[in-house]
Amino acid sequence: MSRASFSQRRNPAPTAIPTNRWPASLWNQNGLRWLVFAVVIGGFLILQSAWAEQRFPPPDFQSGHVLPTTTTPSARALVWQYVDVAVLMIALALASWFALKLRSRKAMIGLSLFSLAYFGFYREGCICAIGAPQNVALALFDSTYTLPATALAFFLLPLVTALFYGRSFCAGVCPHGAIQDLVLIKPVTVPRWLEQALGIVPYAFLGLGLLFAATGSGFLICRWDPFVPIFRLSGHLTILLTGAAFLVTALFVGRPYCRFLCPYGALLKLASQVSRWRVRITPDHCTQCKLCEKACPFGAIRAPAPPPPPATELRAERNRFLILLVLLPGLILLGGWAGSKFAMAAAGINPEVNLAERHLAAQAAESLPPLSKPDQQALARAQRTESELLPAALAVRRRLGFGGWILGGLFGGFLGARLMGFSLWVRRTDWEPDAGDCVACARCFRSCPQELLRLGLTPPELPHASPAPSGEPPPG
Repeated sequence: MSRASFSQRRNPAPTAIPTNRWPASLWNQNGLRWLVFAVVIGGFLILQSAWAEQRFPPPDFQSGHVLPTTTTPSARALVWQYVDVAVLMIALALASWFALKLRSRKAMIGLSLFSLAYFGFYREGCICAIGAPQNVALALFDSTYTLPATALAFFLLPLVTALFYGRSFCAGVCPHGAIQDLVLIKPVTVPRWLEQALGIVPYAFLGLGLLFAATGSGFLICRWDPFVPIFRLSGHLTILLTGAAFLVTALFVGRPYCRFLCPYGALLKLASQVSRWRVRITPDHCTQCKLCEKACPFGAIRAPAPPPPPATELRAERNRFLILLVLLPGLILLGGWAGSKFAMAAAGINPEVNLAERHLAAQAAESLPPLSKPDQQALARAQRTESELLPAALAVRRRLGFGGWILGGLFGGFLGARLMGFSLWVRRTDWEPDAGDCVACARCFRSCPQELLRLGLTPPELPHASPAPSGEPPPG
């Protein structure tokens, strides 16, 4: 339909749609065209009749019609919701103890099996911490929405735990991570450059989820969750196939969803960077045997940092850092502009905007394609409430455009900071887990000869091991 039809239906001010909503130059950019196309296709798949039933009164069906069964679990009694929170607290405490004190992989596997059974198949993936940020965002920007206490607890408890003990939630509490971890049979190493490139996707997904939740456009993170349909043993075929694809990939790539898509994992990664107590592989000193790196299927073990480069190389790195620092405001502005255009192009995901566009398209078309009765009833309702529907749709579009500016600017600044980080030299003398990437799975402990000595076991012969940093011969 013609996007200008919105402004033709309303007065020029203040409800007119800006004329630069979809400039021709945007569509001529190959780097953005596929993104807009993907959003349009995704919006078509996401806009199911369930959304219309939540927003509007159900249409008058003919007698004998049977309503489809819902896949959303019924609300639990308040006492059982508090039981879920209590189970989450106990599971987080156990995961932290298993990883940092007991240092037991077997105990972590047992906890993962319990979490998969309880939070996954028994609770059917709802409520979960992964989708809880959307509830918080909606509560902050919609005064009519009451944030459930359980949603707030599931949002905060894993984050607070990560601030002190690292990603204990990912270690053995999250059912999404558990189902991937338990099917891993032959892990392959993902190139570091590819892992870093894919590592920015969770932050983009998190930002989009928060933006569309804050504007009442829907919970995209929940709608596109690949594992909840598996837990419920029902769901849209596209999402079920996506979940199956993730599980097949998880046979060979450690936790692909957690590492390259999970939005809540992005928050936990940031919180874990400042954790006071975190996973340590060796209890004494590192023998540089590299066995821990081979034991980690998630690429979370970092090698010792090389010596400081010569002064000439340091000068080049410093100059590159300063150049990126000067370009940072431009990256923020460019990201804000791209984010606003992307959000405006995806505005059709919002039910009110979608209905308004369909209503205007129906009025502009000479002949309508065959419509189902619910669609006819929805368009009839739009005709009756046009004076309210169109201004509401315009307001949603403005909020999405403004939020897109903020989201895109933050993302541009994030990319700039990541690029500047490559010019910084990190002091690291031993093989250590990265505080943000380590999911505390406890795999690396028994691979360390020093850990085996601590347990009174005989470590393997390591003729290739380097001497200890102190100059003393390595034990064993």
